Amino acid sequence: MASEGRIAGLIFAEMLRYEGRGEWKGTAKAMTGLTGQNRAFLFLQGPHGPFFQKLGQMLRRANAQVWRVGFNAGDQAFWRDAKTYIPYTGSALDWPEAFRQILTNKNITDIVLYGDTRPIHAQAVAIARDAGLTVHVYEEGYMRPYWVTYERDGTNGNSKLMEMSVPQMRAALETSDMDTALPPASWGDMRQHIFYGALYHGFVLLANRRYRNFRPHRALSVREEFHLYIKRLLLMPLQAIERRLATWRIRHGGFPYHLALLQLEHDSSFQSHSPFSSMTEFLETVIEGFALGAPPHHHLVIKAHPLEDGRAPIRAELRRLVRAHGVKGRVHYVRGGKLAQLLDEARSAVTVNSTAAQQVLWRGIPLRTFGQAVYAKPEFVSTKPLRDFFAGAERPDRRAYTDYRRYLLETSQIAGGFYSAQGRRQLLRQAVDMMLAPEDPYDALESGTAAPRQQLRIVP
Repeated sequence: MASEGRIAGLIFAEMLRYEGRGEWKGTAKAMTGLTGQNRAFLFLQGPHGPFFQKLGQMLRRANAQVWRVGFNAGDQAFWRDAKTYIPYTGSALDWPEAFRQILTNKNITDIVLYGDTRPIHAQAVAIARDAGLTVHVYEEGYMRPYWVTYERDGTNGNSKLMEMSVPQMRAALETSDMDTALPPASWGDMRQHIFYGALYHGFVLLANRRYRNFRPHRALSVREEFHLYIKRLLLMPLQAIERRLATWRIRHGGFPYHLALLQLEHDSSFQSHSPFSSMTEFLETVIEGFALGAPPHHHLVIKAHPLEDGRAPIRAELRRLVRAHGVKGRVHYVRGGKLAQLLDEARSAVTVNSTAAQQVLWRGIPLRTFGQAVYAKPEFVSTKPLRDFFAGAERPDRRAYTDYRRYLLETSQIAGGFYSAQGRRQLLRQAVDMMLAPEDPYDALESGTAAPRQQLRIVP
């Protein structure tokens, strides 16, 4: 037990060293009338790393009360204020009632969480809504990597965007003159993302005795998650070489090709908002449609998610499916990397509901989706049978997508990121004001009370 404590201490010291000394410690510059007075924010689970800690600090500067519920040693390690930390050591079955008690005892007015589909969050959101509380949900950016998503009540398939039409968005944009920002072409803070993921799971693996009832919301054990993160960190240089070679062969192959954009099989968008239960099912659908519909001289490029760690047997399944459908020599696999390089020559793209599809639409490339997605609007996403889509797809309405994209950048997309110190500094300059505002980002734009948005830029 003592050795576990020493190991956890060493990991925490490494976290502080890695974090550096550049975090912004200034006071919150709120607009007139924005204050946290008489509000109490309860944080649940957040992105790996110190973002929730920094966000809570700034809310306190705005005179709000801030509390944090932690479910494991990883949550606890990234929340440095012991006085406002509430460890939950009970069972998953007892969580709803315990959550209700916390809301009452602390006079909570707002809850803050990252993602809304893991069981403890989905239950908390339902209870908070019934109690009339404000629900703040953060998520990876719909147009990542240089933006983060902030919405109220739900994201992705639970977002208000699912019910909005492009004409409604255009009407709300009538008072906006914002220039359209260029799309991102790189993952941004991927190394920090992987680092904090490994560190978080290291804490859970080595120092979790206090939280004996904790069960991860993913299928793998904490030990397996930790080993996959470490393996990913160690193999990054080798995989980068492999990726560059594969990309070079495709770009210089001289053949027309289509793109299939994969997601992490354990990602909440894939698990909760798609018709597939595994990536194998999606690959089978795509390769069958490609074999039946695409011209025989066309190729298919399977692009893995940048954080794919091998838990899903993608390459083995690809080899099996290629043989089964007679498309040997026409299917290529790329492990992560920059999507922009492959999109330059792509004829079309298919995905379940990946946010990477935003780059596809920005370039005017035909897109077919299968799951619920905030960008799946009839003006620019195809609903053709996949066989017919590969045979010949229509281009999306570029003007409609440009308006849709502008709408997101004026509302739920905040410049910045969760994982790098630079990204957090940018993000915090907008996030707290939006949380303290009486209206959610969409209603604020429609009523004309939305704060001016920052243009994308490098933040020192």
